[in-house]
This record gives sequence, C-alpha cells and structure tokens, in this order.
Amino acid sequence: MNDEALKTLVGQGLSAMKAGGDVAAQATADVRQDATDPELQQALDRGNEQAKQWQERIEQALEQAGGGDQHDNKVLEAHFEVSKLIRGQAPDAVSRDLGIIASSQLALHYWIASFGTMKAYTAKLDLTEASQAMDQCSDEAGEADKQMTALAQKIMAS
Repeated sequence: MNDEALKTLVGQGLSAMKAGGDVAAQATADVRQDATDPELQQALDRGNEQAKQWQERIEQALEQAGGGDQHDNKVLEAHFEVSKLIRGQAPDAVSRDLGIIASSQLALHYWIASFGTMKAYTAKLDLTEASQAMDQCSDEAGEADKQMTALAQKIMAS
C-alpha cells in the first residue's frame, strides 16, 4: 500500500472515530441518568471528561493527516442501541448498573482497537504527534477498562 492510500484510510478512520465520539457523548448522557451506583456515576462522569480529551486529540490527528470525508460510525450507533436494550430489560438497579459497565467496557474495547490501529497507521506515515496522541488515548482507554472491571467486581461483592 502506498502512503497516499494509507493517508486516505487514516482520514476515513479518524473521521469515523470523530463521529463515534459524538455518539459516545450522547450515549454517556443517556446512560448516566440510568446509573444508580455512586461510584459508577463518578466513573461515567470521568469517562465523559476523558472522551472530550480524546475528541480533541482525534480532531488534531485528523488535521495532521490532512482531513477526511465525514463518516458515520455505525458500530457505535448500534452499540448505543444495544445499551438501551440492556438497560431497559434489567430487572433491578444492580443488574442495570452491571449492564452499564458491560456496555461501557464493550465501547472501551472499540476505542482501544481504534486508537491502536490509528497509532500504527499514523506512525507508518511519520505523523508523530498523531501517533503519540493515539497511543496515549489507547493507554487511557485500557486503564478505564481495568477500573470498570474492578467496579463491577466491587458491585457484585456487595
């Protein structure tokens, strides 16, 4: 693959990630209303703030890559719909909170994979700042995933 084709792919990927960030912001606001565990509410608030930083880094990486056509993010749109179903079908508050954690972790795994892929692609194109930003986002998403696992374990132990 030549660098120009890879640059196009990076623009498409980052554009889809940007659209995914918009979906995630809407989803977080919606999910936050259904969470009952105070620690989960705090984790969702922290995640929302972190996601804003990710969006800024994605936009900067997109600029560095030369932009890209606007894309939807059908993956995160579908995930948001599944999240609504999980929350709506929960028989009690604890089940709903655990479902929120599971959905959050699925979304985090999407972000870990996306950031990792874009890190590799931008590094190949010598887009150093973008590559470093994607690496930082990936690390942060991984840490958030670990925190969600620990929170789920704590909720199940109570």
